[in-house]
Amino acid sequence: MILSPDLEGTVAFREGHTWFRVTGDLNSALTPLVIVHGGPGVPHDYLLSLTALSKSGRAVIHYDQFGCGSSSHRPDRGRDFWTVQLFLEEMDNLLEYLGISGAYHLLGHSWGGMLGAEHAIGQPEGLRALVLSNSPASMHLWVNEAMRQRAALSAPVRDALDFHEINGTLNAPEYLAATQAVYDQHVCRVLPNPPELLRSMERMNEDPTVYFTMNGPNEFFCTGTLRDWSVVDRVHAISAPTLLLSGRFDEATPATVQPFFEHIGDVRWRVFEESSHMPFVEEPELYLKVVGEFLAQND
Repeated sequence: MILSPDLEGTVAFREGHTWFRVTGDLNSALTPLVIVHGGPGVPHDYLLSLTALSKSGRAVIHYDQFGCGSSSHRPDRGRDFWTVQLFLEEMDNLLEYLGISGAYHLLGHSWGGMLGAEHAIGQPEGLRALVLSNSPASMHLWVNEAMRQRAALSAPVRDALDFHEINGTLNAPEYLAATQAVYDQHVCRVLPNPPELLRSMERMNEDPTVYFTMNGPNEFFCTGTLRDWSVVDRVHAISAPTLLLSGRFDEATPATVQPFFEHIGDVRWRVFEESSHMPFVEEPELYLKVVGEFLAQND
């Protein structure tokens, strides 16, 4: 169930704006939760089920990162514009605008968790707890694991992926069908996909600038500026209590998550046995329970 927002608005950022929505009361005694979406460049819609976490009385904040969704788009900007630092500054700007920089929880999914880890490494005073959901600590680990998962696919799917990547025909129907076959196993195993996920993908495809620039054409063929990204040698600096979440069939495999578990001081890890990359869709009741209990322990 997706709850209606109590507040929607925009905050000025980089000659444009960041759009946000708040479910619940920002003045609640419970620490507000900021949700950071993935992609980069896949808008917040697919995470709207997390508005249910506001039923406890805590405010839940969703926002669209710069370049996607209802925030300002800049399809004219090149690779040097779309950086991790840009999105860290945007997050800080939003926290200050909402008046919650002194106390907040943060949940980042996929790329959002990568960004959340970067944020937490800076040891911001207001960060009370961190949830890294289905996020890798390194893109090299991510790509290596994607190749391992790819080797287990059926021969026709593997052949279609290989042929079209070699020939650069990534918009061919056969390639797109093979890509979807991978997604059905390792991204979201709920079929058909829920409307909010389809909405996020539709909106991303309307302007894929950020996704194509930073990631690449799809989840397992990383050609973008993030291809060498890693926090493996820096995650020891995260001091906030941290919850790691992943799915048994996740594209963010245990190998991609392990550095967080090994090097963050106050950390715990939950694997959802019936899920891939989106346990909040695949096992929603359990996901909300696990996250809700962790946040309550750290209010």
